[in-house]
Amino acid sequence: MTATVSCTPGGTAFVSDKDHPDRVSFVVTTIMEGSTMPDPDDRSQQVDALLNGLPEVLPPPHVCAKLRLAAGLTQQDVADAVGVKRVAVTRWELGQTSPRRPHRENYLRLLKGLAARFPEAATADEGMPTPASEGGSG
Repeated sequence: MTATVSCTPGGTAFVSDKDHPDRVSFVVTTIMEGSTMPDPDDRSQQVDALLNGLPEVLPPPHVCAKLRLAAGLTQQDVADAVGVKRVAVTRWELGQTSPRRPHRENYLRLLKGLAARFPEAATADEGMPTPASEGGSG
């Protein structure tokens, strides 16, 4: 076998067989002199940025209803505060639909405030279905 080595400006070396020029035998990634490995702290920052970019997750629908009830609020109270019709809140609490922007942010803010004031209502009951236990993938 007669090998030919070609290198790209990015530092990837391709080794090919001259007897079979149509195929690459293997690819080797090289570290060029003076280059450094990625900083682990930089990777942590990239992970944090990824997580911070994700939307906040709503509590399970029954917990949303528990929070509202703990505060003595009606679905109409929540609907008026968030800017939707009462039927939308009903569907959210039944898990039939989820709030969308800009109502989602307002609903989340309300739920966080209620959870801070009524922490006992912010927890899922034992044995109550959650999205993961209702056949979600995991």
